[in-house]
Amino acid sequence: MTASDQHRPEIVVGLVATPPDHPALVATRLTAELADRLADQVDADVRWTVRDGWGEVAPRRDGGAEALLDDLAQRRTDERWDVAICLTDLPLHTDRVPLIAQTSTQRRAAMVSLPALGLRQLPTVRAVVPDLVGQLLAGAPGGRRPAPRRTPADLTSRVAAIHRAIGAADAGDVRYVASRVTGRVRLLTGMVRANRPGRALLGLSKLLVGAFGTAAFALTTSTIWQMGDALGGLRLTVIMLLGLTGLVAWLIISHGLWEKPDRHTPAELARMFNLGTILTLALATAVSYVVLFLGTLFAAALLIDASVLEQTLQRPAHTTDYLTLAWIISSLATVGGAIGSGLEDEETVRTAAYGRHPEPSGRHADEER
Repeated sequence: MTASDQHRPEIVVGLVATPPDHPALVATRLTAELADRLADQVDADVRWTVRDGWGEVAPRRDGGAEALLDDLAQRRTDERWDVAICLTDLPLHTDRVPLIAQTSTQRRAAMVSLPALGLRQLPTVRAVVPDLVGQLLAGAPGGRRPAPRRTPADLTSRVAAIHRAIGAADAGDVRYVASRVTGRVRLLTGMVRANRPGRALLGLSKLLVGAFGTAAFALTTSTIWQMGDALGGLRLTVIMLLGLTGLVAWLIISHGLWEKPDRHTPAELARMFNLGTILTLALATAVSYVVLFLGTLFAAALLIDASVLEQTLQRPAHTTDYLTLAWIISSLATVGGAIGSGLEDEETVRTAAYGRHPEPSGRHADEER
């Protein structure tokens, strides 16, 4: 710290990730650069200090954004921060539209719902958090008010997908929401992003091993070759979709991933959790299916000579016959994969449930790109 820095007033910004799973990855990246961004966008004449921390693994669900802001305000007071920002992966709504962010100048706190930002969460957070901090400081009663180089930007001018809605006037609340249609689509894709489908894919390794075992056995059965030749593209597509749907349903039922509404979880939030779980598992199983298909195709081309296939089909063999063979075998093998999924570690599979987060064992070393 230089001598000039010591004479500048210090403003401490708290950045809280709740739950400490995907939001912690975003917060870690943002913390490293937020002070410079605040100096550039809010005020260069103060000394910015950014503190990051974890929130609850299972934050309160029934109170929505207000509960988060209340908890955040208490955390800000306890830690003696000037303002506090919460990053959460809870899919929040207000008036049946996705809630992106909410500020409260009385509490000197703001929250950002990462799923509502869609796929490009980190770039959007980089753009909006400095403006949220500026708005909180400019409107805080009796607090230090920096003289920003410009009036704190309204988020609607920074991100086209964000719309402004006034909250409780007496609390100085401002809500930022998404559109009803495209905002819901962005929210669902953001939920899948926040749920880290790559983790679900890696966690279902035994499922893929079981499916490969079933596929290896089916490759040696000439009846399957004839069945694939007899079925058309439409029926093969239906078989594939039924297999994938059955696998996702089996994973949800056998591992208890379905979220039920209760006094702690409103029905709307439970529906969003279940949609996030279904989409995450659907993406993970679809990627597993592609891997299985390519592996089966390679094995069929390597092990089944064209003359043997022609003898069984009683006609010349073509490349499309190998593709069809890999297609039907992969679809049938997903049933064997469902059996393999029963051997997975329960906690590993349950991390695919959107409403469940693993207990953190230490700081995340992963980085979001």
